[in-house]
Amino acid sequence: MVLVRADGSETVVEARADETVLEAAERACETLPFGCRTGACGTCTARLLDGQVCHERPPRALKPRHLERGYVLTCVAAPREDCRLRAGADVADELVENPWK
Repeated sequence: MVLVRADGSETVVEARADETVLEAAERACETLPFGCRTGACGTCTARLLDGQVCHERPPRALKPRHLERGYVLTCVAAPREDCRLRAGADVADELVENPWK
């Protein structure tokens, strides 16, 4: 899988069949934000750009509209094929919609 950062840099990380995106990144010494590791807090939100992941637990922090737009939770999402994800603390900020804009 490829992790795309806010500055546009990309890192290739090999993911094992039995691990989540977050676990694969940690094994590769890549730092991603996380909190609960259960899909409840949303701190680890990333956006799936290409490919497919499967949430191994319900992504409770995401609303249906977020899932439809390609957001995933790296702590419970496992890659099912080669994928590209935009990851980093700035991605979770996109989930908050300002009603005044």
